[in-house]
Amino acid sequence: QLVESGGGLVQPGGSLRLSCAASGYTHSRYWVGWFRQAPGKEREGVAAIDTDGATSYADSVKGRFSIAQDNAGNTLYLYLDMNNLKPEDSGMYYCAADGIWSRVATFGYWGQGTQVTVS
Repeated sequence: QLVESGGGLVQPGGSLRLSCAASGYTHSRYWVGWFRQAPGKEREGVAAIDTDGATSYADSVKGRFSIAQDNAGNTLYLYLDMNNLKPEDSGMYYCAADGIWSRVATFGYWGQGTQVTVS
């Protein structure tokens, strides 16, 4: 089970930290990451991290967003630090696990999402 938190309303230029708790999940293969979906648009990858700690970001967020992961007991924690937020960053943000970064449909585990609004 993946549970996101940390979304909210923020002014342009502001910051937010999203968190995701994946209980019972061990990141032993492929990628875990953050995705977002704005109304009327397809879900898109924002940032992801692989088992070796290598990270990848969408071009639109490079230099502004940072992804990190941590483990505590049998829970994986995934974070997304978002700085210098822009209105176009608004949308529902989802964490996902066990997929290939460039292929959204391959991710097998998804959270319920947390809303980010930049206005």
